[in-house]
Amino acid sequence: MYFADNIKFLRKRKGLSQSDLASVLDLTRTTLAGYEKSVQPPFKTLIRFAEYFNVSIDALIRYKLEVLSEFQLSQIESGFDIDVTGQKLRLLTVSVNSEGDENIELVPVKAQAGYASDYGDTAFIASLPRFSLPFLPKDKTYRTFQVQGDSMLPIPEGAWVTGSYVQNWQMIKDGTPCIVVTRDEGIVFKVVYNQIQSKQSLLLVSTNRLYKPYEMGVKQVVEIWQFETYNGFEIE
Repeated sequence: MYFADNIKFLRKRKGLSQSDLASVLDLTRTTLAGYEKSVQPPFKTLIRFAEYFNVSIDALIRYKLEVLSEFQLSQIESGFDIDVTGQKLRLLTVSVNSEGDENIELVPVKAQAGYASDYGDTAFIASLPRFSLPFLPKDKTYRTFQVQGDSMLPIPEGAWVTGSYVQNWQMIKDGTPCIVVTRDEGIVFKVVYNQIQSKQSLLLVSTNRLYKPYEMGVKQVVEIWQFETYNGFEIE
């Protein structure tokens, strides 16, 4: 439990005195001093600390933040919450069939705007068409997205691209084709070059050289699915 050390470290990193921080959080200075000496706060107060410093409660309690790299600290301070092991836990909504196996949901073009905002909504995921691909290993989670445009030739516009869920983005190897779900730019299928450590971004490259590469900040990314296969079937 590193809560006491972390709030003291984060307070000093912001250049705040105990009185300053206590005033911001509507605490007395004596109460804050107690927390910095390992007095355990009530849960509501813990939430206030986490929200103020823009750090998850899990990271605030479990990890010693002062030993993080400058890169990791800058991510936290800019609002991109990370697991300090480099393997941030991202919760994924899935559906299963009658045998308990995970389905592969299909996300057609007409549903992609909704998916980018409702990817965690169980009702939305349940409303998507689904199927299975028996030849894919069962130790991964898959989803299929319909391709827009011709930027990833020879995969044609309208094709259905199936990807496996990427939990740890830091492990993506340069040159890996991926479906990238973004907050503001919808769903894109690109070849990914990993710049997370150096620039907190991904470089997205098309196979069709008519389209220029561009960077996508990791804070704009919601999900990443590594390309596995594609086909050209049609659904109603």
